[in-house]
Amino acid sequence: MSSTLFRTKKVEQSILDTEEPEHALKKSLSALDLTVFGVGVIIGTGIFVLTGTVAKNNAGPSVALAFVVSGVVCALAALCYAEFASTVPVAGSAYTFSYASLGELPAWIIGWDLVLEFALGTAVVAVGWSGYIASLMDNAGWHLPEALSGREGADGFGFDILAAALVLVLTGILVLGMKLSARITSLVVAIKVTVVLVVIIAGAFFVKGDNYDPFIPDSKPVPAGDDLQSPLIQLMFGWAPGNFGVMGIFTAASVVFFAFIGFDVVATAAEETRNPQRDMPRGILGSLFICTALYVAVSIVVTGMQHYTQLSVDAPLADAFKATGHPWYAGFISFGAAVGLTTVCMILLLGQTRVFFAMSRDGLLPRFFSRVHPRFKTPHRPTILLGGIIAIVAGFTSLSELAELVNIGTLFAFIVVAFGVLILRKSRPDLHRAFRTPWVPFVPILSVAASLWLMLNLPTETWLRFAIWMAIGFFVYFLYGRSHSRLGLQEETTVGQVLKPPSGNEE
Repeated sequence: MSSTLFRTKKVEQSILDTEEPEHALKKSLSALDLTVFGVGVIIGTGIFVLTGTVAKNNAGPSVALAFVVSGVVCALAALCYAEFASTVPVAGSAYTFSYASLGELPAWIIGWDLVLEFALGTAVVAVGWSGYIASLMDNAGWHLPEALSGREGADGFGFDILAAALVLVLTGILVLGMKLSARITSLVVAIKVTVVLVVIIAGAFFVKGDNYDPFIPDSKPVPAGDDLQSPLIQLMFGWAPGNFGVMGIFTAASVVFFAFIGFDVVATAAEETRNPQRDMPRGILGSLFICTALYVAVSIVVTGMQHYTQLSVDAPLADAFKATGHPWYAGFISFGAAVGLTTVCMILLLGQTRVFFAMSRDGLLPRFFSRVHPRFKTPHRPTILLGGIIAIVAGFTSLSELAELVNIGTLFAFIVVAFGVLILRKSRPDLHRAFRTPWVPFVPILSVAASLWLMLNLPTETWLRFAIWMAIGFFVYFLYGRSHSRLGLQEETTVGQVLKPPSGNEE
C-alpha cells in the first residue's frame, strides 16, 4: 500500500498529458505577463492595511525590517519554485512538483492545501475590496442597504453583494481566456503601482526624523491570550517572541507574510506560458523583488510621516496623509486600493482553478472538470464551480479569523517544494533544468527552516483549523482519489497485460 501512496508521476508523463487536445491549455503568456501577474497578486491588502497593524502592535518603524525578513523567506522558496516551474512546466504549481518528486499522497495533500489557500485568499480579499468600494460610495452619498453590505439587517439577513459580484465577474473573465485576463491585469496593476509610487514620493516630503525614534522599540511581554502570538514557540523553546524589540520583528514578519501571499500563483500558469523554461524564473523572482522593494519603501515613508503609536490600523496610508493635512490623498489611495484588490482576487482564483484542473486531469478529482472550453481553451468547469462557491462564501461569511489559514497553507507549500527540489535532484539528476536553485542543499534547507519558523509564530487555533482541513482531505483521497488515480489505473493496466496468459492453443 505504501508503494501506491508514494508513487511518483514522471516529469515526461506530466508534460505529455498537457498535449492531449481535450486537456490542453492555450499558451499565451510572456515573462512580462507573469511578472505583472505576480505584482498584481502580491500588492494588495498587505501594503494598504498590514503596515499600520504590525507597526503599531509589533515592530514600530522596524516593520520595514519585518518586510525584509518575509521577503527573504519568500525569496528562498522562490528559488525552489523557479527550478521546478522551469523543469516541470505544468499547471498545478506545488501540487505538480510534489507528484514528480514526493509521490501521490504528498501531492494530494499539497493540492488540497492550495485549494484552501487560494479559496480563502480570494474570499478574504473580495470582502476587503467590498469595504473599500462601500466607503467610496458612502463618500459619494450612495448607500447600500445594510442587508446587502455584509452586515445583518433588521430581519437578521446579511449578504455582501459587492464581494459576491466581484468574484462572479472575475470568474467570467477567467473563462473567456488568459490573454484577456492578462490585459485587464496589466491595466489594473499599472494603476495600483502608480498609487504606491505616489505614496512613496509624495509621502517622503512629510517624513519627520523624530518619528523613527526609537526605530526598534523596547521589547514588551506578550499579553495573556494575545491572538498574534503562538504558544507553540514557548512550548518548544521555553520563551515567547514578545512584541517589539528584535524578536518583535520576527513576530511582525509572520503577520506581514500575508502581504507576500500569491507569488507562488505565478507557477500555476507555467502550462500557459509560451517559453516556461526561460520566463517562469523571470516572472517569479522579478515580481517578488519589485514588491519587496515597494513594501520596504512604503513602510519607511508611512512610519516617518506619523509616529507608529498613532498609525491607523484600518487605513494607515490614507490616514497618514490626513494627519499631514492632505485629506484628498486618502480618497486617491482608497481608490487605488479598491482597484488593486481586483487583480489579487482574479489571480488567486486563477491559481485555485489551475490546481483543481491539474488534480482532476490526474484523476484525483472527477475528470469531468479536466475538459477545457473548445473555444477559449480555459478550464471553464472548475472555474465556474469554484467561482460560484467562493462568491457565496464571500457574500455570507466574515473571514477575518480564517485569513491566517492562508498564511499557514502557503508556508506549508513552501516546505514541500523545498523538499521536492532536494529529492528530485537526487532521484532525477539527468533532468534538464533551465534554472537551477543555487547552493543546494543549503538554500532548500534554509527555506524549510525559515518557513517552519514563521508557521510556529501563528496562533494554535490556526494550526487546529489547518489540521481539520487536512483530515477532510485524507478522507476524500482514500474515499475517491486513490481508486480513481490515472497513474494508478495505468499501473494496473500495465500489470494486467504482463500477467495476462498468452492467447491461442499453445501447450
